[in-house]
Amino acid sequence: MASLALDQAQPVDEPQPGPRFDYKTHPLAKLLFAAILVGGLAFAGWSVLTDTRGVGEELATGVFLFLALALLIALGFEFVNGFHDTANAVATVIYTNSMPAHFAVIWSGFWNFLGVMLSSGAVAYSIITLLPVDLILNVGSASGFAMIFALLLAAVLWNLGTWYVGLPNSSSHTLIGSVLGVGLANQLIQAGSRGGTAGVDWSQAQKVLTGLWMAPLIGFFAAVLLLLVMRAVLRNPKLYTSPMPHTAPPLGIRSALIFTCTAVSFSHGSNDGQKGMGLIMLILIGCAPTAYALNRTLPASATPAFVQTANTASAAFDAHSRGLPDMAPVQARAVLTTALQQRKAESPQVFAALESLSKDLTARVQGFGSLSKVPAEATGNVRNDMYLVLDTTKLATKKPDGYQPAELKALTEYQKSLEAGTRFIPLWVKIVVALALGLGTMIGWKRIVVTVGEKIGKQHMTYAMGASAELVAAGTILAADRFGLPVSTTHILSSGVAGASVASGAGLQARTVRNLALAWLLTLPAAMLLSGGLYWLMLSAVRALGL
Repeated sequence: MASLALDQAQPVDEPQPGPRFDYKTHPLAKLLFAAILVGGLAFAGWSVLTDTRGVGEELATGVFLFLALALLIALGFEFVNGFHDTANAVATVIYTNSMPAHFAVIWSGFWNFLGVMLSSGAVAYSIITLLPVDLILNVGSASGFAMIFALLLAAVLWNLGTWYVGLPNSSSHTLIGSVLGVGLANQLIQAGSRGGTAGVDWSQAQKVLTGLWMAPLIGFFAAVLLLLVMRAVLRNPKLYTSPMPHTAPPLGIRSALIFTCTAVSFSHGSNDGQKGMGLIMLILIGCAPTAYALNRTLPASATPAFVQTANTASAAFDAHSRGLPDMAPVQARAVLTTALQQRKAESPQVFAALESLSKDLTARVQGFGSLSKVPAEATGNVRNDMYLVLDTTKLATKKPDGYQPAELKALTEYQKSLEAGTRFIPLWVKIVVALALGLGTMIGWKRIVVTVGEKIGKQHMTYAMGASAELVAAGTILAADRFGLPVSTTHILSSGVAGASVASGAGLQARTVRNLALAWLLTLPAAMLLSGGLYWLMLSAVRALGL
């Protein structure tokens, strides 16, 4: 402990000259960048045409252009996310001279791409479940399209605004605020039919927002603890001194810092890339439901297993319906929709509705032979019924008390079967999102890098500070990805840098910390107001035009 105290009492190093940012991009590199960007967009268009024609769905020119615009905005969000959030990953290696700036952003972009491609997909639909039930069920309607455009434009505009002033704001925070704003606006527009907050799934919102408010605390205190442990265990004094100007660190230290940068970049791609995937799937379902509302890649051999799990689940529904008679499918849909809107699924009536709609759904799928053979005119109803049964069953089993182990197992297996049929990500969607995020990493990163590297702590970043902040960020994001939680790379890493600065005894720059806290507090209400206002304007315009 004496040596630890002595280390902390060492005088603060004088700030060193910053890294070089004056690299000139070779014309061939610019040409390659543009070629990949245009090629990715062309690949997305070709994939949509191939998928729709493969199921006999011909998109009208107007619908295709509308779809192209929506995809362009969604990919634009991921592109902005790349240069806004990923700057946090490269700031540490740049300011410790572990990598030249121009090479660091290319390296980070590649690992972001790989993170998206290898992601689980669990986060992709967690954002979508925040949206109002009626908008998800009618995503192809005018209100559904207004919802998509409003939340995407709001997220992009707020991200660009905070980037312009150099604030490391969270794209996750912004997107969730945009989604919540659309949900509240949708309900308020509906003239109080179910109350102003019924348009938002607040139980899911609480789960998502918990990850966001906890992220800065986790980043700060975990970085403090990790740096203190490093001081106690790793006694190499070079770890705790500022780098020499424009001089690379020793090989071992440099390797460790490059590893942490790689881990943050990969984990950022695996978590943040999925948010764009979920939004793109909403767009595709709305514009081309025959091709994308159901997972038509499931083989016919999967149908018997689906039918078996559905029948077993129906027996569990029947046991909890207390003998209520079967309902007509129309009545069952209304009961389940209300249950999802009110977040109450424990009544016998809900279980009776689940049993009735599940039996009807199973009979239709069995009659078609497989999801790939569901005709175009039946696709929307099958997808919506699967959505209603899936999400109501999840809501009903949130509290496992009251279920026999065999019943709970049957319902869990049924949920997995329904998810396999509706919640999927085509490979081409992963590829174009990965390209957008990876290419975005290589553009516009300097503003945020300078803030993280120079304006949080009073001391020039040491090797140990950079490593501790990035290890905490990578570990937290990968854990969140495992549990399907969207978290903020920006919040975790910038607060990790702050925690490392405090642990090193250097202190913080009050102005930057105040601005970061202000951005953190303002992002949610600002994004909600922006998206809600845009949604109202777009919906009013659509109604005025009679569309």
